[in-house]
Amino acid sequence: MNVHKVLVVEDERAIADAVVARLRAEGFMVEVAVDGPGAVEAARRVQPDAIVLDVMLPGFDGLEVCRRVQAERPVPVLMLTARDDETDLLVGLAVGADDYLTKPFSMRELTARVHALLRRVTRNAAPAGPPPLRFGDLEINLTERRVQRAGVEAHLTPTEFDLLAHLAAHPRAVLPRERLLAEIWGWADASGTRTVDSHIKGLRRKLGADLIRTVHGVGYALEVAR
Repeated sequence: MNVHKVLVVEDERAIADAVVARLRAEGFMVEVAVDGPGAVEAARRVQPDAIVLDVMLPGFDGLEVCRRVQAERPVPVLMLTARDDETDLLVGLAVGADDYLTKPFSMRELTARVHALLRRVTRNAAPAGPPPLRFGDLEINLTERRVQRAGVEAHLTPTEFDLLAHLAAHPRAVLPRERLLAEIWGWADASGTRTVDSHIKGLRRKLGADLIRTVHGVGYALEVAR
């Protein structure tokens, strides 16, 4: 049985110890870093399956850590923030975070979020798969998890890819935010609609504003022609 590796990046000792103890009790291998430079080095060395990453860190902050790590190797990131500030959350999601928790949080919620991130990665890491999906000049290679538009490769985060692939599985159909949260993030409620909106913005920024249509008050649809 494959044991997942999780990198915890947190400079507050009490929080780090509690998170590490809970994740190890869940069966994960856990590595710890306490500052920005140490987090980037640990990510290179450990090659974690997921990262639990605090925003406020010595050296440089979690946003910069996320940006550097994702530039080298896409990995699911759960961002921890002490402030329920929408701008901070949206910036975190824009630089490659997949999910977030606002402090204080329960350990039960944190482990549930980590498990959900890893389930998505495992589910989408099959060794063989269908041929690439093509919609006009957009090509989605599900097996290699690569995306091109007009022959130019787009570097998507794991969650951005999952979201695009899910929309592509239902071309032109309007998928409600609540359904996307349930089927991609594994959330049972609609409390994370900002998460969906931020990842849609990321896809539009990387692939073009015309790719996804917004149906206000409902959700989103892939609009590229077959």
